Amino acid sequence: MSTHEIKSGNVAWVTGASSGIGRAVAERLAARGMKVAISARSGDELAAIAATSDQITAFPLDITDNDAIARTIDDIEDRLGPIDLGLFCAATWSVQDVETLEVEAVQKGMTVNFNGTAGTLVPLAHRMMRRGSGRLGIVASVAGYRGLPRSAAYAPTKAALINLAECLQPDLVRHGVAVSIINPGFVKTPMTDNNDFPMPFLMEVDAAADAIVKGLERGHYEIAFPWQMVGILKTMRLLPNRLFLWLMRRTVAKPPAKSNA
Repeated sequence: MSTHEIKSGNVAWVTGASSGIGRAVAERLAARGMKVAISARSGDELAAIAATSDQITAFPLDITDNDAIARTIDDIEDRLGPIDLGLFCAATWSVQDVETLEVEAVQKGMTVNFNGTAGTLVPLAHRMMRRGSGRLGIVASVAGYRGLPRSAAYAPTKAALINLAECLQPDLVRHGVAVSIINPGFVKTPMTDNNDFPMPFLMEVDAAADAIVKGLERGHYEIAFPWQMVGILKTMRLLPNRLFLWLMRRTVAKPPAKSNA
């Protein structure tokens, strides 16, 4: 079933839109005639993107600042009209080996990825509920399906977002507000460019953005890709803990240190 939120003249708000998936999706929504508000901390990068399309307007924002969020939503709706689609893409990522695990990185991941998304989503959800329409698109990750080695500052935040969507969808739909949870696998973006490990089934950002917009247009609750990565990690959710953890230990096993004796 198609959804009415993506159509010419409607308003979309995309966070984390200065690069990567957020930018690519914002550009596609603008190409469909939507009025697109883009937010991120980098005002200069947002201004450069907005300069490429009359349909895109920049609204710089730190999503960890609740007062700034409220002002930004007011500003968007005053200038562009009621927000029909909120798409929450902002995220941070860092590889965390257990030997050098940093508590600050773990806390930052939750502050930005979960708290920042919740901080932008909740006030917009209340407005949509009062209007009786709208869609909220939450970008999580297939990494949220199960805990993965070296992902302690990232995977738990995405698991929390998946759970948040499940908590909200049954109630929000009664008020006319739809929820989509978006779970990409590895996508080639500035956030993944520094990864020092193989990324199976790596997708180009344009292909990922196309999949997201297609899923939103069809009104899907879960939009997950690529299918190979989704299949592997959803299967892992079904494994008994003992088997799953054994497999994870094998993935991080290191050869014994060589002796000089």
